[in-house]
Amino acid sequence: MQDALQDLISDLSGGVSFSRASAMLVTRVTNILNCDVCSLFVLDSKTQNLQLLANEGYRDIEPNRIVVPPQTGVIGLVVKRKEPLNLTNVNEHPDVYFVEGHEENAYPNFLGVPILSQRRVVGVLLAQSEYDEFSEDDEGFLTSLATSFATHLSHAIATNEIALSSVPPKQREEQHFRGYAGSPGIASGTAVLRHPHAQLEDVTYRVIEPSEIDHELMEFNEALAIVVQDLNQGRERMQSVLGAEELALFDAYLHMLDDDSLPQEVRTTVMNECVWSQTAVSSVFSRHIRELERSESSYLAERGQDLRDLGQRILAAMQRQDHVDNDIPPNSILVAQEVSASMLTEVPAENLIGVVSVEGSMNSHVTILARALNLPAVIGAKDIPLLDIDNLSLIVDGFYGEIVVNPAPATVTHFEELVHVEESFQAELEELRDLPSVTLDGERINVWVNIGLVSEISRSLDLGAEGIGLFRTEVPFANRNRFPTEEEQRRIYREHMQAFDPRPVTMRTLDIGGDKDLPYFKIEEENPFLGWRGIRVTLDHPDIFLGQVRAMFKANADLEGILRIMLPMISNIEEIEIAKRYIEQAYREVTEEGVNAKQPQIGVMIEVPSLIFQRQQVVKLVDFLAVGTNDLTQYMLAASRTNPQVAELYQEFDPSMVHALRMLAKTAHEARKPIGICGELAGTVEGAVMCIGMGYDVLSMNATNIPRVKWVIRNITMTNCRRIVARALRMQSSKEIFNFIREQLHGAGLDKALPPHEPPAIFF
Repeated sequence: MQDALQDLISDLSGGVSFSRASAMLVTRVTNILNCDVCSLFVLDSKTQNLQLLANEGYRDIEPNRIVVPPQTGVIGLVVKRKEPLNLTNVNEHPDVYFVEGHEENAYPNFLGVPILSQRRVVGVLLAQSEYDEFSEDDEGFLTSLATSFATHLSHAIATNEIALSSVPPKQREEQHFRGYAGSPGIASGTAVLRHPHAQLEDVTYRVIEPSEIDHELMEFNEALAIVVQDLNQGRERMQSVLGAEELALFDAYLHMLDDDSLPQEVRTTVMNECVWSQTAVSSVFSRHIRELERSESSYLAERGQDLRDLGQRILAAMQRQDHVDNDIPPNSILVAQEVSASMLTEVPAENLIGVVSVEGSMNSHVTILARALNLPAVIGAKDIPLLDIDNLSLIVDGFYGEIVVNPAPATVTHFEELVHVEESFQAELEELRDLPSVTLDGERINVWVNIGLVSEISRSLDLGAEGIGLFRTEVPFANRNRFPTEEEQRRIYREHMQAFDPRPVTMRTLDIGGDKDLPYFKIEEENPFLGWRGIRVTLDHPDIFLGQVRAMFKANADLEGILRIMLPMISNIEEIEIAKRYIEQAYREVTEEGVNAKQPQIGVMIEVPSLIFQRQQVVKLVDFLAVGTNDLTQYMLAASRTNPQVAELYQEFDPSMVHALRMLAKTAHEARKPIGICGELAGTVEGAVMCIGMGYDVLSMNATNIPRVKWVIRNITMTNCRRIVARALRMQSSKEIFNFIREQLHGAGLDKALPPHEPPAIFF
């Protein structure tokens, strides 16, 4: 039965439509359990009715005509209890209910299991048998299947694949959907849905005659030239609004199409297998996409999407399809299953005000480009009704990752007012650029920037960054197809250090693994977040570590600014000691070469909970501490912030996190060592106030958040921040702490520094 379960789950996840999947489900369950009837019901959240979706066993019934009223019958009991119900004689049960066409009492043996998503019942899967009782194995099988199928059912409900209402899509009431905040801001406009011009999966397998090979190669080469030309033109169109690093994304696309890589594989496939050129494109690109998507690395999975975009563009060119979208009206919000970088270049920039992508992550090229273009963006909005959304009114909230479909007039007015308030406040913030971050009672707080791209330098300085608190050195590594040389690294690091001189610069040594793999240095593990990552990788490869540190020393030569070297993913004392020995070795080597290098400050990122309990020993070995709250929160609470199933458990204001942060700050102060925050917590107004009250010396954040946090610092007292922390330490939930800090900010007249509205209700 275990094999049958795994086979069925695999087949249901094979990309089939929901209607086919539900029909397959009930048919296969009937065969596997050897029962007479299997039925799939969906719960209508508005009416609380159970509606039959699919059935095997009852003949000549129309599923959508079978409806069970709320909490009625034995099946209603399954919904009410949210647990399986296994009965050997259902006719004796007091709750048995007669439904015309689908009798609960027609078969004495009844097994029903709830289908739950996010703790809510979304449906019921039940089996009925005339002679055979259902065993514990049968119950376990059906429960496991219902758990696996819950994602399919909840997605089908959200995307309107299931007709639970007779109201046409464009007349539906206001709906709210959640994704990830890809790029901040609010946009209100009209959804413009875009599909790929061609699909790799739709290409048929066609064999050709040897005499046709030359013609097929010519067709492919012409299409390839068109795509390369389009990419170059798109790069030129974006040159005036993007920095060098963002423009390098287009160079990466072009590199994939070098003649000695994928295109040559396509040509070889045409010649060796005598197949149609479109067949060869589909085959070659699909194979490489599957390899990338099988990786545990979200970075490599995103590169698979880039490859899919290129392959489909080549197919579209071969099919003579036009790429350019000139029909997009003003105030358009681009919506697609996967918004690609090239898709953004095809639309008139002046008409585009926002982006929604069903697929994607924080590593997506579209995320990087949306931020550079100041376009509010929500990504990973998997439940949005994509097929029904074209030409509908949309509001995109890039602050919280919310999408409002068909907003009511009052909602539109509300968001318009928020935009106006935000624009007015932004004008006030521009005056803070060169002012120090000092509290009203004279306490100096360092507001630094987290950075990784050269193009972010000028923007960070324009927004008032007082130093670099986290330079993500993995970014220049990831934008290449090989390890950068020591000299290449030196040039990149030097550009940042010169721009910020004499401000301090904190260079984090290479932090790969987990969700940050390099395309040329694959790390394949069953559990990458608990595996070979961060300092563990570079200490195992001292050549990488030493070369990187030498490049840092050389980049800092003859500058006034302090070089701070930060070690990521440290989990024990020995790792610090080994890393320090390598840094000393690199220092000796560069000074022997005649480089005028200064001794650096060495610090660690507190990301692994074990260091909290070794903090007394750690602080003696380093010059500074920096808390990486993103990973520390995940490890403390065992909850990934990118996993929708447990995202609500990821709470940076969880009492355990608040107490841990306070303990670390107290230890650093006792040792007279500076301590900072370089996770996303520092860039939130609520988090900044809490960290200031705990005594954190450095708040390092994305450049966008600097003016807002600096404004709060200059309009609050350290005494008030300490009072807030003292109260928060006695609270018992993240929501209580978060709401309390917000109340205090409102009471102090600092509420306009908060995002222009409260978190949407769907976030709690």
